Order: sequence, then C-alpha cells, then structure tokens
Amino acid sequence: MASSSALRELQRELEAKANDLSKIQKDISKNHQVRKKYTIQLGENELVLKELDLLSEDANVFKLIGPVLVKQDLAEARANVRKRIEYISAELKRLDTTLQDLEEKQNSKKETILKLQQRAQALQAGKAKA
Repeated sequence: MASSSALRELQRELEAKANDLSKIQKDISKNHQVRKKYTIQLGENELVLKELDLLSEDANVFKLIGPVLVKQDLAEARANVRKRIEYISAELKRLDTTLQDLEEKQNSKKETILKLQQRAQALQAGKAKA
C-alpha cells in the first residue's frame, strides 16, 4: 500500500513539473513574438536612417505627430532614429539573454520530468511484480 501512495505523490509532483514546463514554454513563445516585433522595427529604422543619410543637408524633413506633419531638423531626425536603433538593439540583447535563461530552465525541467517518469515506471514495475 505504501508504494501506491508513493506513486500518487510522484504523479502529483510530475503534474506540477509539467505545468511549470508549460508556463516556461509559453514565456519562450511570448519572447519569440516580442523579438520578432523588435527585429521588424529595427529593420524599418535602419532603412529610415539610410534614407535620411541620402538627403542633402538643406532637405525638408517632416515628422508625423498625430494628424499633423511637423517640420524637423535633419540632424535631429537622424539623432532620433539612431537613438531608436540603439534602444531596439539593447532590447533585442535583453530578450536574447532572457531566452537563454528560459531555455536553460526548460531543459532542466525536462530532465526533472524524465527522472520522475523513470521513477514512476520503476515503482509500477515493482508493483506489478508483487
């Protein structure tokens, strides 16, 4: 009878670990979605910077603020786009670090679950022999 309660306890622990693994996998998925969004924004901003670099110094540059186009200094526009690129690049690095941590946690949980499954199978095999 002791092995039966041990098996139930093992199954509860296994379910808890599986739920943790599921949460980690959802976090990884969210990380990928956010990373994709930032990668797209980075490409767009790099394209804008290239276009701004093609302009002559006396060119008119306008910025859309709400429904209004406001004239903006070319140097200021370039500086703003460079700052945006720096920010997006820093966010991508942060997301990469977070993703690595999540993947390490995921691998650790998978190993733990595998060990728990092996223990449960061993208990069941021992129970079947008895």
